[in-house]
Amino acid sequence: MRASTITGLSLLIALTGVSTAVAADAKRQQVANAVVEPTATVPPTTSFVSELRFGLSAEDPWGPEGRNKSANLTGEILFAKPFTASDLFTSYFIPRPHIGGSVNFEGFASFAYAGLTWTVDITPTFFVEGSFGGAIHNGEKGHLYASPDRSSLGCSPLFRESGSVGVRLAANWNLMATIEHLSNGGSCADNRGLTNIGARVGYSF
Repeated sequence: MRASTITGLSLLIALTGVSTAVAADAKRQQVANAVVEPTATVPPTTSFVSELRFGLSAEDPWGPEGRNKSANLTGEILFAKPFTASDLFTSYFIPRPHIGGSVNFEGFASFAYAGLTWTVDITPTFFVEGSFGGAIHNGEKGHLYASPDRSSLGCSPLFRESGSVGVRLAANWNLMATIEHLSNGGSCADNRGLTNIGARVGYSF
């Protein structure tokens, strides 16, 4: 009776040890699997649109249309750079494509445009910018039928250049002063051109 009891206890202890060892092995395997299992990473999202801008400008303040003190509502979309550079200096030479438009409140010359924009940081807060492209317009094209208060732009499309000085107000917002000039570059008989000055607000993505 006593021998069988001792044998049973010995068997129970042995089984308990085996069970504990098996459980420990399973735990170590789980830990090993957790260590070697690769962690899934979410790729960063990139936006096709880089920045949205809107603002107001005075139309040709030094020309015929400026005598009426007419104003424009302006809007612009800048797209992301087609590729990036490894260093900041080189990145300044890579432009952002843009499209935009200017609508005159009094029915004078309105236009749509597209081109390339180069932005250079002077400090973390201040920046300068230049752009070049082309524009189509609904303004006067010939001097023979041009009204005295209208600029004769010669033809359409035109070249468009602009320059801006800006300040970053927050992480995504900026404010800039802009001057733009449209002309046919001598490709038409009339080459008066159109120069607008204004201010714009930009929101970056």
